[in-house]
Amino acid sequence: MKLVLALLLAFGTVNIGTTGIPAIQKILIHPPIQKSTKDTVSIVMLDHPKTKQEIKQLLAPYKDIKLRRVYHKAINGFSIQGPPSAIARLEAQTRNRQQTQIQHVSPVTEYRVETEESVKIIGGEEARGFFSKKNERLTGRGVTVGVIDTGVDYTHPDLARNYAGGHDLVDNDQDPMETLTQGRATIHGTHVAGIIAANGKIKGVAPEAKIVAYRALGPGGGGTTEQVLAAIDQAIRDKVDIMNLSLGNSINGPDLPISQALDRAVENGIVAVAASGNSGPNVWTVGSPGTSAKAISVGASTPTMEIPQLLIEGMQNPLRVQPMEGSGNWALDRTLPIVDGGIGQPSELKNVQGKIVLMKRGELTFSEKAKNALEAGAKAVVVANNLKGTFIGNLDAPAAIPIGSITKSEGEFLRKKLKNTSLTARLKVNEEIDRLADFSSRGPVTDTWDIKPDLVAPGVAINSTIPGGYLSLQGTSMAAPHVAGACALIKQAHPEWTPEQIKAALMNTAKPLAKEPGQPSATSPAETTRKPIKIDPIGGINKGKTQLTPGPYYRTYEQGAGRIQVDDAIQTESLVMPGSIRFGKFSSLKNVHKAQLKIENISDSPKRYTFDIPQHIDGLEWRFPLAFTLEPKETKEITVELAVDPQIFKGKIHDGFLTLHAGSQSIHIPFLYVLEEPGYPRIMGFDFAEGDEPGTYQYEVYVPGGAEEFGIALFNPDSYRFVGFLDTSTDVKKGLIRKAFKAEDLPYEGTYRAKVFARKAGKEDFIETMISIYKN
Repeated sequence: MKLVLALLLAFGTVNIGTTGIPAIQKILIHPPIQKSTKDTVSIVMLDHPKTKQEIKQLLAPYKDIKLRRVYHKAINGFSIQGPPSAIARLEAQTRNRQQTQIQHVSPVTEYRVETEESVKIIGGEEARGFFSKKNERLTGRGVTVGVIDTGVDYTHPDLARNYAGGHDLVDNDQDPMETLTQGRATIHGTHVAGIIAANGKIKGVAPEAKIVAYRALGPGGGGTTEQVLAAIDQAIRDKVDIMNLSLGNSINGPDLPISQALDRAVENGIVAVAASGNSGPNVWTVGSPGTSAKAISVGASTPTMEIPQLLIEGMQNPLRVQPMEGSGNWALDRTLPIVDGGIGQPSELKNVQGKIVLMKRGELTFSEKAKNALEAGAKAVVVANNLKGTFIGNLDAPAAIPIGSITKSEGEFLRKKLKNTSLTARLKVNEEIDRLADFSSRGPVTDTWDIKPDLVAPGVAINSTIPGGYLSLQGTSMAAPHVAGACALIKQAHPEWTPEQIKAALMNTAKPLAKEPGQPSATSPAETTRKPIKIDPIGGINKGKTQLTPGPYYRTYEQGAGRIQVDDAIQTESLVMPGSIRFGKFSSLKNVHKAQLKIENISDSPKRYTFDIPQHIDGLEWRFPLAFTLEPKETKEITVELAVDPQIFKGKIHDGFLTLHAGSQSIHIPFLYVLEEPGYPRIMGFDFAEGDEPGTYQYEVYVPGGAEEFGIALFNPDSYRFVGFLDTSTDVKKGLIRKAFKAEDLPYEGTYRAKVFARKAGKEDFIETMISIYKN
C-alpha cells in the first residue's frame, strides 16, 4: 500500500496567531524542543588574521572543540567541530566581548546547486564582432574563470581545450571531475562551465576563456559552508579573474561567511558572480551568497520562448501553460476535451484517448506521467502544482506528447469545473521574451535593504554541456554563468577595469524588464510607491524621450538594473558607481537621506551630465547636482539627496530608477527607500505536498527574521493532545526552510492538527493547518 497525503487548511484558511492570542478556541501546547547534543561544525570569523598555532591557543580553554580548517584568503577565520554546548560557550564569550578577536561564530549550513539563443539575447554574438586592444576578437581569450560547483567533466569535447586545471575540496585532491557514482552523479558544474566557455558543438558566452574547476559540492550536488569557503580561498590564491557560484541556500542575510568571503574576493580584484536563488516569486527570498554586497547577484529571465495558452470554453482569460524541458511540441490543431487524470496512474487514465489530461503534481515523475498518458492515447498533459505558485519541470527523457505545468490554484479551479461540466480547449501559442522567471529569488536583503539581485540574465530552457552530451536546464544557476561569461568578454576588452567598474558597466547598460499586461506582481512586503521609468531610445537630453508608466515594470528588488546587454556594456563611455542606490530605512533622527555616486567619463571626449527630475510624489523631495561636464578620463563624486516628510509620504517602500543623461547615453540607476520595515510575522507561507519522486514528500515555510526555535507539532484534532513533532530545528537563519521526507519518516495514518511555529526573543508566532495521511 502507498501513502497519499492531503493538506487541508483549517477552516478554509491558514490561521496565524501569537502565543497568548489564540487563533482557535483551544491552545495547542507542545513540549519544549530538545536541543541536539551531537557534534556540530561552525565557522569562526576573526577580526585579524592568525596563524594556526595562535588559533590553537585561542581554543585551548575549550577541550571539546576541535580545529578543522584554517582560512586565510576568503575570510580571516577557521572551522571548528564540537558539542553545541561548547560552541555556545565560545559564542557567548564573543557576545560578552571577552574574546574581542572573534568577530562572529556561524553554524555551517548546506549549500546546493540552484538548477545559442540566450547568448544572442544578451549581446554575446554582437560582442564577438568587437576587438580588444590587442586586436583580438572578444571571445574571453586570456581570461580565467573559476567555477565553484559540482566539478567539471573536463573530458567533454566542448570543454577539453578550455580546461585549465582545478581542485577538489570534497575529496581534497587535484581532480575536480563531476561525481560519477550511480544514483548520486552530478552534471551541474559541467552545464555551468559550458554556458561560460563551451567551444565546440555549442558556443558559450566566452568560448576561449579558461575554466578552472573547484569541486565544492559532492555527490547529489550538496556541500557545506566549509567546502565552499575552501574553494573561494583556493580561487583567491589561484588569482582567477572571475569566479562563478551557481549554488546557494535560502538564508537571506548579508553577514553569512560565504557572502562575506565573496566581498573579500572582490577586494582582491576578482569579479564574483553568484546566483540569487530559486525560491521566488515572493520577496525576501534571495539567499546567500547572492546577498553579497560586492558580488554580482543574478536573477533569471526568459530567452525567446514559445508559450502555449489554452483557450477554454467558458473562461474569459487564456490559461498559460509552462512547457516542461523535454516536452513534445505544442501543436494541437483542433479543439480538444479536458479530463481529470488524477495523479497520472494508469488506472486513472481509462477515458483520455484524444484528450488533454489534467494531473496533480507528485508521486510519479513527470516522465512517468507523460508515458502513462501517451500509452492511454492522450494528446497532451497539464500538471498542476501541489505547492503555491508556478514551476518549470524537467523530464528524464524527451516526451512524445506535449506536457506543461500550471499553478495549484488553476488546477483546483479546473478540477472543480470538471466535476459539474465538460470542458474543451483550443491552443494558442505566444512568443515571449525577457520575462522574469517565477522561480527567480527576489530581494531586498534583510537588515541592509540592499537591492538584490543586481541583474538578470536568461535562465530558462538553457542548453549546455553535461557529461556525455547536452541538456536543457533552468534556474538562476544558468543565469549566473551568462553574466560570468559576459564579465570575461568585458575583462578582455578592458583588462585594466576593476571588479567595481565591470559590475557598473553591466548595471548601467542593463535593460529594465516590463511585465506582460495583466501579469500579477510578486508579493510585496508592504504598501509601495514608485516613480515611472524614463527610457531614451534615441539619445540626447531633449530628443526622443518616451514616458513609460510604472505599472508594467518589475520592481527593482526583483530585477535589479534589468537584463544584461554585454555589447552595450563593452562600449559604454560613462560609468556610475555603485550601480544601484540604497537609501536605507527612515530614522527619526534624520529625514534627509544621501547617496554618494562616482561618475567616470571613460571616453576620449568631454561629456555633459544631467539628471531627469523624477515624477513628484507628496512627501518626497529630490535634490540633484546641477548639470556638469567631465573631461576625458575625468571622475567626479556627487551627492543625491532624498528628503522625506513621514507625515505626508504614505508609502512604506519607494523604489524606481533615476535617469542620468551622459551625453547621448541614458543610464538608469535603481534605488530603494524604506519608510517603515514591514511588520512581517515570524513565520509565513507554509505548504506541504507530495514530492516529485515516488515515496517522497516535502514542506516549505518562510521565516523572515529567523528563529531560535522552529517546529511542526502534530496534535489529535479532537482532543488537542500532542502526538509528536514532524520536524524541529534550533537557531534557524532567516529565509526559506524547505525539507523533503521519505514515507517511512512520516507519522501513522490519520488526520492531524498541525501547529507550525517559530519562536524568537520570547515571542512565538504560528500557523495552524490540518494534515491528513491516508493509506490506499
